[in-house]
Amino acid sequence: MNTLIRAVRPWGQTLSDVTIAGGEITGVEPHDPARPVPPGAGREEVTVVEGRGRLLVPSFSDVHVHLDSTRIGLPFREHTGGPGVWTMMMNDRQNWRTAEVPLQERVNGTLGRMIARGTTRVRSYAQVDVDCRLERFDAVLAAKEQFKGRADVEIIAFPQAGLLLEEGTVPLMEEALKAGANVMGGIDPCSLDRDPARHLDIVFGLAEKYQVPIDIHLHEPGELGVFSADLVLERTRALGMQGKVTMSHAYQLGSVSESITRRLIEEFAELDVSLASVAPSVSGQLPIPLLAEAGVRTGLGEDGQRDYWSPYGNTDMLDRTWQLAFTHGFRRDELIEHCLAIATVGGASVLDPSATRLKGTAHRPGVEAGDPADLVLIDGETVASAVMDRGTDRTVIHRGKVVADGLQLV
Repeated sequence: MNTLIRAVRPWGQTLSDVTIAGGEITGVEPHDPARPVPPGAGREEVTVVEGRGRLLVPSFSDVHVHLDSTRIGLPFREHTGGPGVWTMMMNDRQNWRTAEVPLQERVNGTLGRMIARGTTRVRSYAQVDVDCRLERFDAVLAAKEQFKGRADVEIIAFPQAGLLLEEGTVPLMEEALKAGANVMGGIDPCSLDRDPARHLDIVFGLAEKYQVPIDIHLHEPGELGVFSADLVLERTRALGMQGKVTMSHAYQLGSVSESITRRLIEEFAELDVSLASVAPSVSGQLPIPLLAEAGVRTGLGEDGQRDYWSPYGNTDMLDRTWQLAFTHGFRRDELIEHCLAIATVGGASVLDPSATRLKGTAHRPGVEAGDPADLVLIDGETVASAVMDRGTDRTVIHRGKVVADGLQLV
């Protein structure tokens, strides 16, 4: 697929024309209204996308989403969950089967809306437990196949109910990995399973057996969270899993002391452990500028989307980018733009450690010759204003092909 994007502003800079071939950007040149359309290869036609002066940035990477629990597109319902992971999980368990439309339709509809709004790289959790077995995993797997030409999707086999509390969970996790799960999940080794050594033995053991990376859900507070994080770091080092571990949420790893915050960031950088945030409104998070300075791969995700856990989320990663900037109190344009870089290129590097990495808060890669042609055109005066205004005039490109325009799939 050969494509010419005319009159766009890469990362808000000067008006340019961008050429694409073979799924990657082949040229970025100053805009020329008289520029001829380049010839296609053989009989292949060239697609011309009119930029109309819009911004051009890498497409979004949602690295933490629960496609299997979504209620996007369904009637709004009263939130019935209670406090704590186990209570919330049981509330979900009691309700997810009785939604107004079948699970597969909900998953497909949500993923389609995400793509239409600019997300072309996705890492989704799929709950695996003795209640749903592989039913929710299968639904996410089917959606991955359905939209394979429009987005790249990874699936985490996720033990939302823990690995040790219900007999039969671990064999089901292994079934999911055999069936095509891309990532081995873990969750709160201390506060949920209450046996961190055994929990992490299983997580790292299955990851090694099936040669997949790891994603640990960590909601644990303060010193307990730091204790669990240290256990994960210790195993990452001992087992040579550098570049293969992601810590998700990790809400309060920066809440204990400045010295511990800096030590954790240094070890994350040393062991190439990445972070996935959902932009929570909580204090004590690891500071984004320090993570960027250290080179820690950091991505963003929408988490659950209007589901049985939370009424928040709307499939729009530009909204979640605004939330990331807002919850960190960012006002400077550079830091607001860095939030968009996290939501795009940062997330891409979480999914693929060999991808381009952000180098500080001012780095804006992803729209240069040689970069993958996963892009989104967005209306806005500047990048920071686009995050503030969150306009809807968008065109989404995946591997050089237009897959959505005006918030509609094409």
